[in-house]
Amino acid sequence: MSAFAQRLQAAQRRLCEAALAAGRDPDGITLVAVSKGFGEQCIREAHAAGQRHFGESYAQEGVAKILATADLPLQWHFIGPLQSNKTALVARHFHWVHSIDRLRVAERLAQARSPSQPPLMACIQVNISAESSKSGVVPQEALSLAQALAALPGLALRGLMAIPEPDVQFQAQRAAFRRLALLQQALVATGLPLDTLSMGMSGDFEAAIAEGATLVRLGSALFGERPSWR
Repeated sequence: MSAFAQRLQAAQRRLCEAALAAGRDPDGITLVAVSKGFGEQCIREAHAAGQRHFGESYAQEGVAKILATADLPLQWHFIGPLQSNKTALVARHFHWVHSIDRLRVAERLAQARSPSQPPLMACIQVNISAESSKSGVVPQEALSLAQALAALPGLALRGLMAIPEPDVQFQAQRAAFRRLALLQQALVATGLPLDTLSMGMSGDFEAAIAEGATLVRLGSALFGERPSWR
């Protein structure tokens, strides 16, 4: 068994235990392997171990891997800050984008998505901890952005994403994720059909699952430490 396969097995076990502890079906949670900084061979090794969903934070790096592994049945998630000049790359090559935080970016994604492609699955990034260093819309503006995004062609609004301020305490982690879950519930109450919560990383994904995460984004837990140049 490869090193990746061993780490994947351990992460899946933790995911399953967290889901069952929260009274949830583990099959309702998708594990996204954050592969930024790791090359094509790592992707192929991960695929051989059974991994199908991959997350990238840099458009050009991600597209290079998507093209190099086009023979594999993979789902690609763009999870990093999205610059306007990279929207065409993301729209044409990725299946998901988790990090929309302004309408102009959503509009450019919609314009660049080919009508021959299925809709680009979209999540709005929310700055749930009000950190100046983090991307994301403030919670009070999430509804207006969601309503505008939902009307755009070529995009399918699925839910919300957040990267809360790091905390080692489980209950503090849960509290941050609960704020995102409650915000999603409030948006659903307005009629928006949201079914996705992208939250939780290697150090806090059990807390995210306890609060309803449907996509968890794991990097070091699966690939090990990222190369130092990242």
